[in-house]
Amino acid sequence: MDLLAIIRIAMRALARNKLRSILTMLGIIIGVGAVIAMVGIGNGAKSQIEAQIASMGQNVVLVFSGSFNFCRTVRLSSASTCRTGASPWVAGIWV
Repeated sequence: MDLLAIIRIAMRALARNKLRSILTMLGIIIGVGAVIAMVGIGNGAKSQIEAQIASMGQNVVLVFSGSFNFCRTVRLSSASTCRTGASPWVAGIWV
């Protein structure tokens, strides 16, 4: 079959099944729009978090007592907290 015959058959099938064609196009449009929206929201959230981290400065390290891991908890003793606070590179410790 030549290309012109294939295009004629496809156009005839689209004309005979108008509702199916419209619903298919609508589904594709909604799907592509949803993917574009999710990528945009993800990139916006990523850039906002990066801006917040950059606004803290380059020499900031946050240490929390305890762990965010649910399997294991690590606690700082008062002695290790005092040793860390005596370091010349530590500006302050909040308890």
